[in-house]
Amino acid sequence: MTLSTECRRTALGGRAGLLDHASTRLAVSTVIFALRQRDGEAPSLWTPFVLRTRNPDLDRWALPGGWLPDHEELEVAASRTLGETTGLQPSHLEQLYTFGSVDRSPTGRVVSVVYSALVRSDEVERSAPGENVRWFRAGALPHLAFDHNAIVDYALERLRTKVEYAHIAHTFLGETFTLAQLRSVHEAVLGHALDAANFRRSVAASPQIEDTGQVLAGTPHRPPRLYRYRTAESTRS
Repeated sequence: MTLSTECRRTALGGRAGLLDHASTRLAVSTVIFALRQRDGEAPSLWTPFVLRTRNPDLDRWALPGGWLPDHEELEVAASRTLGETTGLQPSHLEQLYTFGSVDRSPTGRVVSVVYSALVRSDEVERSAPGENVRWFRAGALPHLAFDHNAIVDYALERLRTKVEYAHIAHTFLGETFTLAQLRSVHEAVLGHALDAANFRRSVAASPQIEDTGQVLAGTPHRPPRLYRYRTAESTRS
């Protein structure tokens, strides 16, 4: 093989690589979890989806998101597309994972940077979602567009690994909470009931949670005590 032939092949290979790169599109999506309670049932995790109005996967539900513009940072784009579709504006988005399997989309290579966030139920009630948005129980989803079922499963698994040590109840419930409210968060995230007595003992032994010395007002019976996550200041004191 002559040098000139090898150079031509190398050049063609380089152009092919550039064309392959140019055909890859970058998108952002967001998985939102909220703790919601319906019709007297126990609280459970819910997440919003947007109805696709064009192919591929016409009329399937998909995670809120969109293409990444050249001028926009990843998190800014994720926040913008989430707000435009669901009306939600979480104070913090956490980058979850990048999904880039070659067969994710039938129209070409799509790499999606996925974010996740937790929101309180009152934030959901105040939001103004678009007409094509619907909330589903995270544990009972329909067949979603593309690989979005697998993405939500991954987000749920990550959340379950964090529930024991992260301040998830603070995000869902606010600064203070009762033991019953805290247990309801753990049960909703884990997907099964927990023994109340064992849970109470584990909270009592936890260095992260402290009794505020206050009780929940407005209850008809003996008011339950209020707890909170320890801050760095309270730990030092």
